[in-house]
Amino acid sequence: MKAGGGRSSGLSSSGLLQKSSSKSVSQVQAQATEAMAEPAYTIPVFRQRTAEETEEYQRVSTNVGKGLAVIQEELSRMRITTKARVDSLNIQREVKDMMAKRPEFLDDIPKMPDFLVALRPHTVWEKTPVKLFCTVQGNPRPIVKWYKGGVPVDPLNAPGKYKIENKYGVHSLIISRCVVSDTAEYSAVATNQHGTATSKATVTVKRASGAGESCHLGLVPHLTDIHPSKLEVTLLDRFKVSFGVEGGSISLVCSMVVVPDLPNVPPITQWYRDDKLLKAGKLAEMSVGGGAARLTLPHLAKDDEGLYTLRIFTKDGTAEHSAYLFVSDAAPSVAGAPGAPMSVKAYDINSDYVLVAWKPPNTVNEAAITGYFVDRCEAGSDTWVQCNDAPVKVCKYPVHGLKVGRSYHFRVRAVNSAGISRPSRKSDKVTALDEAESQRLQGTDEGVPSAPGQVVATRNTKSSVFVQWDAPKSPKSLMGYYIDGRVVGAKEWFPCNHKPFKHTRFVVHGLIPGETYAFRVQAVNVFGLSEESQESSPIAVEPALGKGVEYATPSAPFGITMLSCDGASITLAWKSPKHCGGSKVNAYYVDKRDADSLVWKEVNQAAITERICTVDNLTEGTFYEFKVQAGNMAGVGVPSDPSAPMKCEAWTMDEPGPAYDLSFSEVRSHSLVVLWKAPVYTGASAVTGYFVEMAKKGSSEFVTLNEEAVSHRYLQATGLEEGATYVFKVRAVNASGVGKASQLSEPVCAKALPGTKEIVASVDEETGDIFLSLEACEICETSKFIWSKNYKPIGDCPRVSVSTKGRTSRLTFTNPDKDDLGRYSVVVTDTDGVSGSHTLTEDALNTMLELSYAIRHPVVPLKHGLNYEILEKGHVRFWLQAVKLSPSVSYRFIVNDKEVTSGEGHKISHDVATGIIQMTVDVFTRANEGTYTVQIHDGKAKTQSSLVLVGDVFKAALKEAEFQRKEHIRKQGAHFSEYLYFTVTEDCTVMLACKVANVKKETTFHWYKEDEEIVPETPPNVMSGACALPIPLFSRKDQGVYKAVLGDDRGKDTSVFDISGQVFDDIINAIAQIAGASASDLVLQCTPEGIRLQCYMNYYTEEMKTVWKHKESKIASSEKMRIGGTAEMAWMQICDPSDKEKGHYSIEISDGVKTHTRTFDLSGQAYTDAYEEYLRLKAAAFAEKNRGRVVGGLPDVVTIMEQKSLSLTCTVWGEPTPEVTWFKNEQEVASTEHTKVTFDGGKFASLVINQVTPDDSGKYSINVRNKYGGEFVEITVSVYRHGEKIPEPKLGQPKTPAATPAATPAATPVPRSPAPPSKTPTPTPSKSQTPAPSVKSPGSTPASTPVPKSPTPVPKSPTPTPKSPTPTPSRGVKSPTPPRFMKSPTPPRK
Repeated sequence: MKAGGGRSSGLSSSGLLQKSSSKSVSQVQAQATEAMAEPAYTIPVFRQRTAEETEEYQRVSTNVGKGLAVIQEELSRMRITTKARVDSLNIQREVKDMMAKRPEFLDDIPKMPDFLVALRPHTVWEKTPVKLFCTVQGNPRPIVKWYKGGVPVDPLNAPGKYKIENKYGVHSLIISRCVVSDTAEYSAVATNQHGTATSKATVTVKRASGAGESCHLGLVPHLTDIHPSKLEVTLLDRFKVSFGVEGGSISLVCSMVVVPDLPNVPPITQWYRDDKLLKAGKLAEMSVGGGAARLTLPHLAKDDEGLYTLRIFTKDGTAEHSAYLFVSDAAPSVAGAPGAPMSVKAYDINSDYVLVAWKPPNTVNEAAITGYFVDRCEAGSDTWVQCNDAPVKVCKYPVHGLKVGRSYHFRVRAVNSAGISRPSRKSDKVTALDEAESQRLQGTDEGVPSAPGQVVATRNTKSSVFVQWDAPKSPKSLMGYYIDGRVVGAKEWFPCNHKPFKHTRFVVHGLIPGETYAFRVQAVNVFGLSEESQESSPIAVEPALGKGVEYATPSAPFGITMLSCDGASITLAWKSPKHCGGSKVNAYYVDKRDADSLVWKEVNQAAITERICTVDNLTEGTFYEFKVQAGNMAGVGVPSDPSAPMKCEAWTMDEPGPAYDLSFSEVRSHSLVVLWKAPVYTGASAVTGYFVEMAKKGSSEFVTLNEEAVSHRYLQATGLEEGATYVFKVRAVNASGVGKASQLSEPVCAKALPGTKEIVASVDEETGDIFLSLEACEICETSKFIWSKNYKPIGDCPRVSVSTKGRTSRLTFTNPDKDDLGRYSVVVTDTDGVSGSHTLTEDALNTMLELSYAIRHPVVPLKHGLNYEILEKGHVRFWLQAVKLSPSVSYRFIVNDKEVTSGEGHKISHDVATGIIQMTVDVFTRANEGTYTVQIHDGKAKTQSSLVLVGDVFKAALKEAEFQRKEHIRKQGAHFSEYLYFTVTEDCTVMLACKVANVKKETTFHWYKEDEEIVPETPPNVMSGACALPIPLFSRKDQGVYKAVLGDDRGKDTSVFDISGQVFDDIINAIAQIAGASASDLVLQCTPEGIRLQCYMNYYTEEMKTVWKHKESKIASSEKMRIGGTAEMAWMQICDPSDKEKGHYSIEISDGVKTHTRTFDLSGQAYTDAYEEYLRLKAAAFAEKNRGRVVGGLPDVVTIMEQKSLSLTCTVWGEPTPEVTWFKNEQEVASTEHTKVTFDGGKFASLVINQVTPDDSGKYSINVRNKYGGEFVEITVSVYRHGEKIPEPKLGQPKTPAATPAATPAATPVPRSPAPPSKTPTPTPSKSQTPAPSVKSPGSTPASTPVPKSPTPVPKSPTPTPKSPTPTPSRGVKSPTPPRFMKSPTPPRK
């Protein structure tokens, strides 16, 4: 502020600083000087003096006049000097502008290289550096290469020896630490496409006398030695508070300026940690040179945490800088395990014993530490051995068993309930020696310290807090303190330090600006951690302002630039102060002066609120300087530096003037937004657009970001390099061209602030308002959220409203529509550039409008609408499920426009957890048909859901309800828990099975088929819980309706199973699946009719889907190819085979899912052998058919009374006609009067005995034979006397005597084919004849009549070899050549 109160230190009622009406001291002094500089001084008329006064006055006047003359001469000299300086600066500026414009004109003119500044020779002392440089021009820009004695200089061949640079057109070669061999002629060769230019110079390196080699110039004096402590060192960029993690690495770097900068004389630097000098080693790497001092910690551990200090010895003493390094725990190997211990050190070292002590880790959210394991390792080995079997509970442990003279390292691991921590950093090497002097572990107090006292937290910076506390009353060999913090409102604490801190004050860094925290402290010793102290009072993280004063004045504005000039006024602009002082900057004051004057004059008495000002009443052609002061509630701050002299000269160019007030928003790692204000001077026409140029800091190569001019005053720069620093400038464009560039922007680093968040577009779940919000990553008390649309401040607009709560600001749309679309941005003032933007698109707005409508007109969302289900006992449950219900929900059920309440017959309830509302109807009848509706009210939301239950839907529901009701009643007594179903066993027996429940011993079980009861061999056992009915040899005859009836005194239950249609097909398929899997390979069987292929399996029935194929062609049953089977096999017979039937045969058995195939190759030798066997069997069958035989008429036994006549008559057959011979007791009977033998027509043979006598009793027989064979039949004849008892008839004899023996039925064989008619002498055999021989048996005993197998495919016909033995007939002789079966060779399987 100006002396004398020229600018007030407070605020007026209007809130703006006002100029004081009184004149300042400087103004009075200036006016007095001007008055004294006038040529004469007139005595006032009214004043009269005496002679003495006149004399004294003249003496004083003379002396004053001489003084005034001297002052006037000095002022004149200063005015001339200042004018000359201003003119010089003006000339330099104009030259600079011309030089800047000159390349633009020369860029297009080709030019060969030319050295503006050539190389010059150098003579230097050994071990000193030398720099050769030159300046070259040309178009295109030449490429410069360096040569030493004609050989190219390659810095890679001698690392650190040479350094080649090219900065701003100046090319240089630096040779460090020259030696005599570097004496040579060096040349720089510049080349472009238009030619080559060369500049040469000689470098001579001399050595002082006595140094080994003689120099070219003879003896020279020694160079003056410069001690490193005599250097002038100024620190520049300094390392800040840093954060590392165990196992990582970090470098602390401090850049500096050293004068003189001698590569071989670096300054002396020392690094300290917690005031202890560090030594260079594997854990701390130190370097100094190249304008920087560096400390690298390559293997971070918590031992490295502490306050690091760099101390540099300089000419004026020492330069120092300190900052804290925090090292946090690495991720534990097991979740919840503690952090690693630290500061492991050995004490009381003896020959076989050492006491190891350490510091415990901080435990904040982990389980308490239960102990520690100590490990040792011999130096030079990587093998660690655990020293203690059980965890030790204190932070010290005596290690025994060491070997004298051996060196050891020690480390410690902490243990808690979750697991074991990572190991600590190993200790320094310890050697076990006898009687060695070693450091003793101090402190014998037992137990942990008491808790620290009161904790007080105060503001420090915008990201740190100063915490101090009272020491514990019982320190007990205190090691230090652990400080913990937490965000107010959160439950979890976080560690502020990871290594015990020895003092009772600590600065906690890395906090979130604007957030509120609380802190606590714990004391640490070898026995562990104390109880926690009381929490500090909550404190918001904000910078401490004004050194204890509530507000401070702002810092100085900067960047004053001229925007326009009309010859009588200049328009200025400037940039805001970097620090506002804790309150909003609301006033600016501008001062001016002539460039050749020292007197500043105020431009404005009233405060200027904008950062732009037009200074009037200026003299054209005069240079002026300006300075600006900023003011806030605390007063007016310091003035800015004077601006560069500005000439008041009217701008007449047609192009626009410079844009101004460049600022940045939304700075991220790879992008940022540049904003600016339009130029005040527009030129000959209006501004139509802008170009934005960008360059890296320190570079003069600017790149234009936009190919076409943008009409708006912002541009997003993308593709930036993270961490790089950039500067920008803007040029306005009008119809006349591109105007002057703006003042260069402040450098900006492309790096987002830690914790930066973006603007979020969302809808308020309570009100349905559509809003944009930003949560600031940092904030202070004076921060404001400034919202803009398309980067124009919104201000008071009825379309939106802005609200701020804590670190979050929300922009709410009043009635959003398409007019609200655009890019919205927000800037948080008084921060390091917290900002963000969001583009509101039409699609996003429509989506949010739909959601807003849903919130403002809430509907209870339903997962499932009203539905019904049938429960046990026939109850019907009507239910729906909401996504969410509150405990205060209300609802009602309406059935057919009438509300239903919970009561008799209805039960209504709901479950908030699941969101289900339900009503159960106990008795569901026809009266329940209709419409069901549920109406729900839950807070502001409501909904309803209806279900129409009429017509077929209702009938189905009613039917199901009645069924369930009956089912419930049924299950009260014995009932089927599983109704009838079928299974098929491995032997292909079909089992009808069911399961029963709630049975007792008296419960009965019956099987029925077509209402006829079936009595199985094994009675069903209901107490076993399952019953089954076997159906062996299942076929179509087993189709029908089966029924199982279960009952007792409680009622009965019935299960019905209809084996027909698809069920029948499913059973056949199930049988086919088992039978097909068991099928044998095809075998060959010859018969008199042909060749037969047979496939044996567990069971076969013709209902199975079987297909026979010949050469992949399906075979149909015919006279030539007959297909059939038995219960044990399927067969296919080739009748009267020929060569056409040779080939590959197969059978395919399908079970509906899989096809089982068996094959046979009937060709080659297999066919030849089969065909020969077929011919043999055919001949044998023909002989059997045509042999002589008795067709019928003879009994087995004849009983007759004497004197009666006996006639034994039978029918015989044979082709040719057989011969007939009768025998009695094996003696041939001749025809006599008593015994008459006849054979009529070759068909009827008779033996007649007239008037039989007892002598005629005996065994008679008849032999019928022709060339194919014959038959021998016996008859037993018994003659009894009159009056004797009739003997008992024997086998084949009637119980009553036959007067006419001819009436006795003849024992005639009963073949399956019909017998030849009696009138036909040659019977006609059936088409299919059995391969087995005929067997005779008495016709009167049908039970004993064997039934030979027929090859005709009759269902369920017996197999060729009957299971029951064939009874031997009482009479009958088989053919001398019985047929036989031949099994053909089994062909190889394909």
